[in-house]
Amino acid sequence: MGTNADYQGRIEDDRFITGQGCYVADVQIENVAHAYVVRSTLAHAKINAIHTDDARAAPGVLAVYTAADLAADGIGDQPCGVTHPRPDGQEAFQACRRILARDRILHLGEAVALVVAETKQAAVDAGELVDIDADELDVVVDTIGAQAEGAPLVWDEVPGNVAFVWQKGDEAALAAAKTQAAQVTRLESHVTRVVVNSMEPRGTLAYMEDGRLVVQSSTQNHFPIRGGLASLLNMDPEQIRVLASDVGGSFGMKSGVYPEDVLVSWAARKLNRPVRWIADRIEGFQSDEHGRDVRLTVDLALDGDGKFLGLKVVCHCNIGAFLSRRSLNMIGNFGGIAGVYKIGTIVGEVHGIHTHTQVTAPYRGAGRPEATFAIERVIDLAAREMGIDPFELRRRNLIQPEEMPYDTGFTFKYDCGEFEQNMVEVAKVADHGGFEARREEAAQRGKLRGIGMSNPIEVAGGPFVKPGKDQSRLHISGDGTVTLFSGIMSVGQGTETAFSNLVAERLGIPVEQVIYKQGDTDLLSAGRGNGGSSATPVGASSVMITTDNLIEAAKPLAAEMLQASAEQVAFAAGTFTVQGATSSVHLNELAAFAAEKDPAGLTAEGEFEPSAVTFPNGCHMCEVEIDPTTGAIGIVRYSVCEDIGTVLNPTLAQGQMHGGIVQGAGQALLENTVHDPESGQLLSASFMDYTMPRADDFPSFQFVTRDVPTKVNPVGAKGIGEAGSVGSIAATINAVCDALAPMGIHHIEMPATSDKIWAAIQEAKLNS
Repeated sequence: MGTNADYQGRIEDDRFITGQGCYVADVQIENVAHAYVVRSTLAHAKINAIHTDDARAAPGVLAVYTAADLAADGIGDQPCGVTHPRPDGQEAFQACRRILARDRILHLGEAVALVVAETKQAAVDAGELVDIDADELDVVVDTIGAQAEGAPLVWDEVPGNVAFVWQKGDEAALAAAKTQAAQVTRLESHVTRVVVNSMEPRGTLAYMEDGRLVVQSSTQNHFPIRGGLASLLNMDPEQIRVLASDVGGSFGMKSGVYPEDVLVSWAARKLNRPVRWIADRIEGFQSDEHGRDVRLTVDLALDGDGKFLGLKVVCHCNIGAFLSRRSLNMIGNFGGIAGVYKIGTIVGEVHGIHTHTQVTAPYRGAGRPEATFAIERVIDLAAREMGIDPFELRRRNLIQPEEMPYDTGFTFKYDCGEFEQNMVEVAKVADHGGFEARREEAAQRGKLRGIGMSNPIEVAGGPFVKPGKDQSRLHISGDGTVTLFSGIMSVGQGTETAFSNLVAERLGIPVEQVIYKQGDTDLLSAGRGNGGSSATPVGASSVMITTDNLIEAAKPLAAEMLQASAEQVAFAAGTFTVQGATSSVHLNELAAFAAEKDPAGLTAEGEFEPSAVTFPNGCHMCEVEIDPTTGAIGIVRYSVCEDIGTVLNPTLAQGQMHGGIVQGAGQALLENTVHDPESGQLLSASFMDYTMPRADDFPSFQFVTRDVPTKVNPVGAKGIGEAGSVGSIAATINAVCDALAPMGIHHIEMPATSDKIWAAIQEAKLNS
């Protein structure tokens, strides 16, 4: 069991904290030009004309491009690729994202023109001279308004702004379950829209080298970026090299091709000159893909003993102005609404709704936190309505270990898990039994104290339908240095440390001998990149296989040195031996021998494609205190027990859990993206208006692991990258509502800010 006492340092930290990282803005290249994207200040408008003459004539300007220039070069829209039906049964309209706006502007901040100049300031100054002649039109910014009768249409071809509807489950069985139920609890809630705000803003640098296009990008998926750029630029993928060395956070937001990637690459090719674009923070608020923004309607039917008879969850997802496969993350991870419970029958619907806002796409958890919030929040409501302790109600409905593998009947089939033990363990760590005494002590101080929990389960190592594979390669130089070329992308989560240590351990060498390389499409033929908590389940498995392949490839050389046959050679702890012989060869000696025979050294490759996804799971318990006179709220305890299978590095696991909890709880209490309903303007467009969680908003987390290894990969790992965010939104809101329950307040919407809590308390007092 891992605890906070475990510590293993991160290899990459020295480089990062001393400013030696290499991000897109750090890449040194001669004669680089600078790009500035001219963006719409309106959320919906008809474009009459775009006047660029003054901008083109400005000092230092190399080019000003509009949609007409793209069309002249045969550069089209980003593909949609969604075939789910609309309510009328017709295939979803291909509401493709434009590289630059034409005819109409569909959301605030949409790119309208690109200015390329000798300096960044010259590009910015010229950008201000671009005159967009446009007539402002009415807007819709949320799913309720978008579906109202007579609402403005984002696309004339999409009636009611409903892009698609996805449905699963047996409605008749659900209706029968409800007739047998002693209690049907309903939850209507909104998982708010968030801005990702990665530490490193998005950026792209492109240039021509030896007849090929080289693109340095702040991306988490270098191979898909290459494929997407090749398609949009009408190039062969082999003509493009994508590089992504250090990436300062991604969270899913950096997993797709953006218009700026296309524009900068296209401009570099046209001008035959390096071109760089780096977003500033306010630009990121407008142009980065947003996360979440899902309205939920949840019905849970229970019998008199609290057994879960039936569940229905309907999601209305604000997908923004455009539609792509990145709009479907709620569908891919919707199976999480089943939770870790035995539920008689489950029905689900996902409605994709167009609005005049930036598109939403995967963000840490990508549908998993929303699914967990749906089931875990409605359980708390049902427990209060039925007078059953929320902990006990969950326990009564848990799937048991002897029932594994367990088919939920709704998309997911769990291979393993010991869910009750997660609850038992977290109850110990959190001192669940002592909570009522802490509540009473808080009341004596005039505070409201509440406790909330959630039992998250997530799908990892996917996508669910067809898990992706990863490749890696190992090379030993004559001096014994081992270079690992990884298809996985480390974007701040410590993969360099985890994989380097894995190689060192299996080869029996110091980790200092291992060099980690990533993010270069020339190094491997394919790679998994980053996303879906796949680094350890898929990437580490690939590295393990590759390490084994390297050892096998080295055995004939070792046999030659030991004057034996390869079949007689064994390897352990960095040394090759022959059974019954006293002589041995260390890996470093073999490396020198291999280099003498072939200066290229010794190389081995490997890949891993899982047969199925994994299901990390856990139990979160959150305690909050509220000052009823001001509404001020604080998290005072937060405890987690997480089953992530085999734990390679406890320190990295803790780091991932801490970050995920902060992102989820930050959304529950603080973060909120607000658009003006009349104009579509972004009212939370900077850190002056958008509250990011800080270290002093949280206590020290109590985190333990229970290792129940999976058999779907050789490491036995389930993944942890999204676990914290999946459980923390529900646990935090449940804690807030538990604290407010004595006031007669049974639900409060996220973000549960102090002013919102204070207003709810005042209303409750008036109604009491």
